[in-house]
Amino acid sequence: MTSNLPAWCKRLPVVLLFLLLPLTSLALPTTGFRFVDVTMSDGTVLKANYIAPTTPGPHPAVVFISSWGLNDLEYLAQASALAQKGYVALSYTPRGFWASGGGIDTAGPADIADTSRVIDWMLANTTANPSRIGLAGVSYGAGISLIASGFDPRVKAVAALSGWSDLVASLFGGETRRPQAVALLDLAATLLGRPSPELSTTIDNYFANQDIESIKAWGRVRSAATYISRINANKPAILMANAYGDSLFPPNQLVSFYGQLAGPKRLELSPGDHAVVEATGLVGLPNPVWTSVTRWMDQYVAGVDTGISREAPVVLRTYDGDVEGYASWAQVSRSSQRYGLGAIRLLDGTGTLGGSPTSGGSRVVWSGFDTSADAGVALLTNGLQALSGIPPVVWLPGVNRLNAGVWTSSTTLSGLAIRGSVALRLRVTPSTSSGTVVAYLYDLLGDYGGLITHVPLSWKGATPGVPLDLDLAFPATAYDVPVLHRLALVVDTEDPLYLDANSTGATVSLGGPSWLDLPLR
Repeated sequence: MTSNLPAWCKRLPVVLLFLLLPLTSLALPTTGFRFVDVTMSDGTVLKANYIAPTTPGPHPAVVFISSWGLNDLEYLAQASALAQKGYVALSYTPRGFWASGGGIDTAGPADIADTSRVIDWMLANTTANPSRIGLAGVSYGAGISLIASGFDPRVKAVAALSGWSDLVASLFGGETRRPQAVALLDLAATLLGRPSPELSTTIDNYFANQDIESIKAWGRVRSAATYISRINANKPAILMANAYGDSLFPPNQLVSFYGQLAGPKRLELSPGDHAVVEATGLVGLPNPVWTSVTRWMDQYVAGVDTGISREAPVVLRTYDGDVEGYASWAQVSRSSQRYGLGAIRLLDGTGTLGGSPTSGGSRVVWSGFDTSADAGVALLTNGLQALSGIPPVVWLPGVNRLNAGVWTSSTTLSGLAIRGSVALRLRVTPSTSSGTVVAYLYDLLGDYGGLITHVPLSWKGATPGVPLDLDLAFPATAYDVPVLHRLALVVDTEDPLYLDANSTGATVSLGGPSWLDLPLR
């Protein structure tokens, strides 16, 4: 879609936002923001701005890449703060969005080449030091930054906030499609950019559930994990921050990617949803994630010892507001406690969660029907939880036992500190060759449960009537279950966040041996 709005009008909403920032920033010794056009190798013109110190160079430099649907004004507050510290800070709008030319490449080869071209322009036209360059971005900018660090050895550090490392895992985690997340991205691309024919075809096929292998191949090209050897050869210092409840890019992929990095690295995880945790920093308010970004760039781009290189590199912010540091991901959980799934009772339709797994007492549920167990709405639910502390709540007796399996634990007398990824081994016997289950783990007080985490898993090619063992890995979390609370596990077959593979009216027998493994601090 081509917009008829002039370029200044397209930038106006964010300009107005920036004018609300403290006026003292206008009087600081910098060049002020200069808006420029940067021409790519194929003739595409990208919109950009930069701000630099007025002192003689060379200066360390950070290139900000804007998020999906936003433009180069996104980072005005952070760019201004860096310029006041002695950096050249350049921000640009990737091709296909707002007033930048071309079609949306979705972090493809053209976008990666563009990043290097922008760095070329910055070195030729500002006082940026060619040996001190960092990349940073939120969401789309984070994904491009990670990939670009494997293709441009000039990049010394990366700050990737709410990004992805494996786009296939984001689109098909648990072999299950995410319609809300992809629809939101599609809407933003259509309203605020120009989707390329390749992107449009990919999205159409995604919703039609066709040509899936081609979509996955397209996604692998756009995944930093694909280029891990190139990234490790360059050894940029990489900081990644994400949310436990990110509905676009769940955090487990970043945990895996973090473990493969050979250079300096740091992983920060917090309660919230996509781009919520770092949002206040974009308007210049104090923000712990952006504080880490500044310290990271000072350490590895400017060469100033901030002490961050000596701190525990894995940082978990809990739902209770605590901040915990760990030397490695392996040290996040010190033990694992297994809760067997017991036979479901006829009286109340609930089984025991705890003790040894049982192989009897299977429960047949009808698939294709949703229950009151629900993960909420993409971006909104987990984002509001981060702000209000209120998770999605279920009244457990209201979960229809015809369409779900339910298990509850005994009351915990000492509390539980869940750290890491909860794992569920679930034995099912489907009546059809394909299907989907969605598992929800709740913090239960009385009959009401607050959602801790959830995960879907789909299968195909099963033999009807033959038991099938499913392994579900919940997104990593740092959640403290209070004393005198219980755990509840619900397994059903539908959730509005996902496109399932169920046949309405088919059955799934939930049996054993099945168990839940809790990683504990």
